[in-house]
Amino acid sequence: MTPDQVNRVRTSWTLVVPVGEIVAAQFYERLFMLDPSLRLLFAHVDLTTQQRKFFQTLAMVVAGVDDFSQLLPAVEALGRRHVGFGVIEAHYATVREALLWALARGLGEGFDDATRAAWAAAYDLLATVMLEAAEAQSPA
Repeated sequence: MTPDQVNRVRTSWTLVVPVGEIVAAQFYERLFMLDPSLRLLFAHVDLTTQQRKFFQTLAMVVAGVDDFSQLLPAVEALGRRHVGFGVIEAHYATVREALLWALARGLGEGFDDATRAAWAAAYDLLATVMLEAAEAQSPA
C-alpha cells in the first residue's frame, strides 16, 4: 500500500470508530443480502459477538496497515481458521463488497474514491494472505 493509502485508511478509521457498531451490523446485513447462504456459516454464532470480533479485526488491520509484516502471523492464522468455518475463496469477494458498502454508509461523504481504493487495497492484501494460508493448509 502507498503512504497515501495508509493515511487514508487510518484517517477514515477515526471516523468509523464512533459508529463502529452500526458499521459492523450493516456489514453483516449487506453480506447476507448479497449471499443469503452465508447466513448458515453463522447459524451457531451470536451475531452481536461476531460483529464485535469483526470490528476488532478491522482495528488490528488498521493498526498494522503501515507494516503489514507484523500482522502476517495473525492474518495467516485467521485464514486457516476460516477454512474450518466453511469459508471458500468465492466468499472473499462478497465480504469485500459488503465491507466497502458498510464503510461507505458509515463515512458518508468522507468515503471518496481515493479512500475507497485505499480500503480496497487493505482488504485485498488481507484477503490474499488469508487465502494463501488457507490454501497451504488444505490437502493437495
